[in-house]
Amino acid sequence: MRPAARTSWSAPTSSSRSRSRRVRTSPPASGGTGPAAPAGADPIPVSPIPAVNVASVPQRSPLRYPGGKTWLIPHIRHWLKGIEPRPKLLVEPFAGGGIVSLTAVMEGLVDRCLMVELDRDVAAFWHAALRHGPELCEMVQHFQPTREAVDALSRQAPATALEHGFRTLVLNRTRRGGILAPGASLIRSGECGMGLASRWYPGTLVRRLLTIADYAHRIEFNESDGMALLEATPAGAVLFVDPPYSAGGKRAGQRLYLHNQLDHARLFALLADTAADFLLTYDGSDEIRKLVRKHGFRAVRIEMRNTHHARISELAISRRPVF
Repeated sequence: MRPAARTSWSAPTSSSRSRSRRVRTSPPASGGTGPAAPAGADPIPVSPIPAVNVASVPQRSPLRYPGGKTWLIPHIRHWLKGIEPRPKLLVEPFAGGGIVSLTAVMEGLVDRCLMVELDRDVAAFWHAALRHGPELCEMVQHFQPTREAVDALSRQAPATALEHGFRTLVLNRTRRGGILAPGASLIRSGECGMGLASRWYPGTLVRRLLTIADYAHRIEFNESDGMALLEATPAGAVLFVDPPYSAGGKRAGQRLYLHNQLDHARLFALLADTAADFLLTYDGSDEIRKLVRKHGFRAVRIEMRNTHHARISELAISRRPVF
């Protein structure tokens, strides 16, 4: 029998660095590996890796997650395959929906992953998925997502990690945008007028949960502060850092995430101080661009379309040229 994934859980209340080897770096620059941008142009170049249709990327996480990184997977593969020797451990200090960690382990890009998440509801889901997979699958198969059932579940105080994890999954799949933060509303009409059921696919969810259970012996989960983990990065690890917070005065993080306050300057300083190879994603605000320049990091812009089909871009930031 495979050993269970290491997790810990405590019932919710009513209010709801040994160093690794330093990677050799190139002279400080804010851009990628391509030619310099012409005068007046954005000094951060667009990634040469073409945009991907997210439908072509395996959907491995059962969670619908605000700011999810399915569109980034081709860049993740490129980054991890370019590290010598092959990394053994991927650490994701802001795990969220976990698509990067799951992909890295399931595609053999790393041996193991350590997922860290501070949000108690999201953490409860990972505890349940990694330690109680079969039981969670059974609950998914028998749940009927009526508005009355979802409302009742949302008011219920879970007594176990399994119950809490199931509650998180249901609310994530039935709330608009998968948002778990207080004040989030339920899906109304949904796809094809199916309402709450438009994002509740029991068969698909069970298949994803069973696959996660198959890899649980290679996935470690900690419910803790990702920033604290960055102060003591495990030796030999590589870091994928995708903080669920907005910089530059944007307020989206306050709407999407329960934990939405982050010291961006401290995060950059921690990454500058670690010996680990890392990939950091952020929005392209002036504040973040200044921090990239300050620490001599490399960055490229990755262009995509959001769920409203508006063209947007995010920065992929690293210590060395990657793309």
